[in-house]
Amino acid sequence: MRGSAYTAQSEPTEVRQQTCRRRRKAGNCILNSDNELVRRFTHWDASSMNATGAWAERRRLAKAMREVIARLVEIDAPEEDLAEAANALERYSKRLSEYPKGATYEGWAETAVSGDAAAFFDHSPLIGLANPLSPPISLVADRDNMTVEGRAVFGSAFEGPPACVHGGFISAAFDEVLGFVNSLTGNPGMTARLTIDYKRPTPLHTDLHFKAQLDRVDGRKTYASGKVFADDRLTATAEALFLSVSAEKLSDLYMEGQERDRETESFDDE
Repeated sequence: MRGSAYTAQSEPTEVRQQTCRRRRKAGNCILNSDNELVRRFTHWDASSMNATGAWAERRRLAKAMREVIARLVEIDAPEEDLAEAANALERYSKRLSEYPKGATYEGWAETAVSGDAAAFFDHSPLIGLANPLSPPISLVADRDNMTVEGRAVFGSAFEGPPACVHGGFISAAFDEVLGFVNSLTGNPGMTARLTIDYKRPTPLHTDLHFKAQLDRVDGRKTYASGKVFADDRLTATAEALFLSVSAEKLSDLYMEGQERDRETESFDDE
């Protein structure tokens, strides 16, 4: 789960905790490991925001890394050039490891658990512009009709069958797109079931168009379905079931993750 950069350090701890308990019930914040009130970032379309400073450079770095990944699996470079690039990346990786990990992040890493289609997903592995692993997928929601459309181009790094996208990435993309539909309901949830029907291979280096819709809500259960087209050809369909999860549970998962990170850092220092 991702929180925003906002904190309320000036408030007494007890006041922050009481305030956060109220907001946690509404899914609006968490308390981080320093008892700082962390509120969710709420921006509609992260890709259209004018990133500045370190945020802009993070996106720029992620884009460059995405291009390196794509070219690495496509080209046949000589050993000396590959060695030079590997040495440079290893040096930079070591340099980055010397910086402290942030206690909070801007936005959420997954659409389904946000509970708010306006939340900020820059770190998502599927749609995040600051994540070099993402294709990325661009999403647009229609709140009135409870539908979502997505656009993406998967490069060579995502290859499964020859010249086609690996089916696992198609499944992951559907999970994210349908999760965005789930977020339109305002109920944070996790995927309980995801069924993919592959109609034909999905080509690489092709504009893919995802279409998804809310089917129904039944208590804690949200049902959504979608399709993906390569140009105008249907390549796969999906159906998903999401189960709502309380803000308290999501906050607990966040804190457990922070604790695991601290334990890992302690182990690495030994």
